[in-house]
Amino acid sequence: MNQQRNGWSKLVIDRFRVLKRLAAGLHHSKRRSLGMLFVLSLTLCLWVGQPAGMANLPEPPRSTAQTHASTENGDSPAHLVQQGVEQYQQGAFSEAIAVWTQALERYRAEGNLSHAAIVLENLARAYQALGQTDLEIRHWEQAIQLYRQLNQPQQVGRIATEWAQAYTRNGQYQQAIDLLCGASNRNSLNPSCEASSAVGIAQSLGDRLGEAAALGSLGDVYRLQGQYQQAIDLTEHSLRIAQDLEHLPYQISATHHLGQIYLTLAQVDYRRASFAEESEQPQQARISREAAQAHDRTALEYLQQSTQLAQSTDDLSSQLRARLSSIPAAYRLGEIQEAETQLQTARSLWEQLPNSQEKVSSAITLARLQSNRDARIGLTGFQPRCMSPSEPAKSFLEASVSIAKTIQNPRAESFALGELGHWYECAGEYERALQLTHQAQLIADQSLQTRDGLYLWQWQAGRILKAKGQTQDAIRAYDQSIATLDILSEDILIANPEVRFDFRDTIEPLYREVVGLRLAQEPTSVLIPLTDRNANINRVLTTIDSLRLAELQNYFGNDCVLVSLSDDGMQLVQTDPTAAVFSTVILNDRTAVIVSIQDENQQIQQKFEWVRDQQGNDLSRETIVDTINEYRKGLDRSRDAVPAALGGYDPTLATQLYNWLIRPFEALLDERNVQTLVFVQDGIFRSVPMTALYDGNQFLVERYAVTTTPSLNLTNFAPLNRRQLRALALGLTKPATVDDRIFPQLNYVDSELRAVTSILPNSLELRDQNFTRDRLQQALETNTYPVIHIATHGQFSFEAEEAFLVSGFDPNQDTQKLTITDLDDLIRSTSLQNPVELLVLSACQTATGDDRAALGLAGIAAQAGARSVLASLWAVNDQATAQLISQFYEGLFNEQLSRAKALQAAQIELIRSQGRTSHPAFWSAFILIGNWL
Repeated sequence: MNQQRNGWSKLVIDRFRVLKRLAAGLHHSKRRSLGMLFVLSLTLCLWVGQPAGMANLPEPPRSTAQTHASTENGDSPAHLVQQGVEQYQQGAFSEAIAVWTQALERYRAEGNLSHAAIVLENLARAYQALGQTDLEIRHWEQAIQLYRQLNQPQQVGRIATEWAQAYTRNGQYQQAIDLLCGASNRNSLNPSCEASSAVGIAQSLGDRLGEAAALGSLGDVYRLQGQYQQAIDLTEHSLRIAQDLEHLPYQISATHHLGQIYLTLAQVDYRRASFAEESEQPQQARISREAAQAHDRTALEYLQQSTQLAQSTDDLSSQLRARLSSIPAAYRLGEIQEAETQLQTARSLWEQLPNSQEKVSSAITLARLQSNRDARIGLTGFQPRCMSPSEPAKSFLEASVSIAKTIQNPRAESFALGELGHWYECAGEYERALQLTHQAQLIADQSLQTRDGLYLWQWQAGRILKAKGQTQDAIRAYDQSIATLDILSEDILIANPEVRFDFRDTIEPLYREVVGLRLAQEPTSVLIPLTDRNANINRVLTTIDSLRLAELQNYFGNDCVLVSLSDDGMQLVQTDPTAAVFSTVILNDRTAVIVSIQDENQQIQQKFEWVRDQQGNDLSRETIVDTINEYRKGLDRSRDAVPAALGGYDPTLATQLYNWLIRPFEALLDERNVQTLVFVQDGIFRSVPMTALYDGNQFLVERYAVTTTPSLNLTNFAPLNRRQLRALALGLTKPATVDDRIFPQLNYVDSELRAVTSILPNSLELRDQNFTRDRLQQALETNTYPVIHIATHGQFSFEAEEAFLVSGFDPNQDTQKLTITDLDDLIRSTSLQNPVELLVLSACQTATGDDRAALGLAGIAAQAGARSVLASLWAVNDQATAQLISQFYEGLFNEQLSRAKALQAAQIELIRSQGRTSHPAFWSAFILIGNWL
């Protein structure tokens, strides 16, 4: 269960003592003031471990008093409210809801809207405690309607803040922003909030506490959306207001939230460092790691402030949250003793908390910290890998199950049972593990509010069944988990920031484990007719295709859902009877190559081989990664100390990869007269071109047209309309500086653009200062361009947000960076009416070994709606680029040449030039993605 984000609405335990004294007075007085009842409602959501915002706002005393004739009557609505308060304090949330519902009916019958609104607030907070967010939202909505009817704008604003926090917990960030700041500010990084929003209302009324709450909640939404600087600015503003007012609870929350933001920034930079190390960029790795450590230190400073403030008010819950949050950062910084001290103190604080959902989630976090190194260093969320199943961890998990049952919280119980099942799985006690896992699965399947955990427990059941040797049952459980994840993909892969950080650790293994099980059951070197769509090989391809869709969705991280164009990608191969599809599948201990090809009856057949060395040994993932990275470096080096053959290129590694990937299928390709190889690549294979594989006599591209696609099911196979080919040609010839990085001028862009506009009639050229985002948008809105050709520096990164093209200088813009997201938006806005046949990015680059950046490059066609993309994997000599591009466009007008064959002809022209451009550095970087026809 994900550690719950701390809320803004947690007050100190002392306020419960005050609440009890106030409530006790109800039994001794015949007069009930509205202000008194309001205090009761406003102190109900205090230490519940929900990720709410600054919800609890102390109201001034009310001057209006009402007399209840039934003061001494135990069934009076006021008495029912008090009864619910006591039950709530004891963690009996369902019982509190029952009596508050009765009180609500009484107040409505009396026409007492003020008291009814207060009870609605109480009910919303109780449903929050139970994790029933939909019901919580419904009651906030009803409460705010009553406050509008009562003309109480301050309460409208404050309830809007709490309502927004419920949307935030539900992953509905845009709805939260609408309530907090207004719909017009959904995409604004510098919002000026609308008058009717929570922020606007508080500011207009001078309600500084309400403003602090709304700003803090808005900052939390921006943090979850990855807009970290905006989150910091808003939270710091909230903190300043709380300090001015000397309001300690809000200071506790604000400092804790600032700590959380910097912890998130640290995680982002640690991940950047990891990717930089994998792609052999040591300087960038060092810079990112130093930035991460600096963020960790800042986070610890804020968390220490939050802890000290919470200690000054005996706020045990806030102390616990701050200490738990600080432990991973302390471990990462090597402050082991400090981390252990914090862990020990957190255990003591946990024991003092009353039963609540927060106590359940804290117990699960403590269990992870007891025995799981990944949790200690900050890998968040559920981790399928096993560490030491310690007894203290087991005790915390057993307690979490018991508490969850006591407070009748199904969501908390499901996660507690599932985590306890994972403990037994790691201990090798599979029968007990399976029993607990099935219980967690049953609860998770009963309600939409708990479904986000269902795929975890289905996956866990699959692992346990696999360990027990029940392979078929394990496969069924894995398939169920993937089907559930497909349904939840938008929320899990996009809205959950923890999964975005750790996709490889928290999602990928699910797919690869079941693929390994299926492939282990199949013989190699055997042609299998695709007559049974549920056959293992075809199911493997289907599963890997689902993984690639999930990877793309996770990479782009937006709400543009990638939709398959077909449920059966293999049938699409029939559109090109001379094509063979090569799908690579990387597992931990071995790698498979699956070929799909047509027979003489135009029926699909499939065959797979394990990648093995000359001695027949399976090759590990590490061996393949190292070899491919060295191969990529050789492709990019145009001055090897090798004789002039092949332009000075040493083909040793190219031949080795050919032997691994292509040689086992040579006879089959010859027999079927294959002319085009379509690669659907996995992992590290995405970062290198297959065109330069070498069979000992010639490059692969000299024998076959070569293309790639992230997924056949995302590929649009509409034929190319050559009669209407015209281009929007954009380019940059002048040097530019983006993010303090200097990009040199591209001397041959002029000739490249001239070639494009001369070969493709009626084209439009936008160069240098004319190549801006606004001019690009205007051109696309004014005319139809089947081809968009962009000749400029481009950088693809493991993060979609960091991928960009360098545009011309625009005095109205503060940067020359055209993000890939911007490009996608511009193309997509016109592609539905007038599809882009071809997007060319002729000077882009990805780092060696950065397969995630290559994934982003490969996914542009699907993301932007372009049917195919021609792009470079590294910056190519621009003279050679101009030559290759000219040849490629000339080939497009040849009815006998597909797009792939037009590129093949252009690359062969350079190979056979007998000059330095025959080296793969000058031609192999260009890859065709998507529709190759």
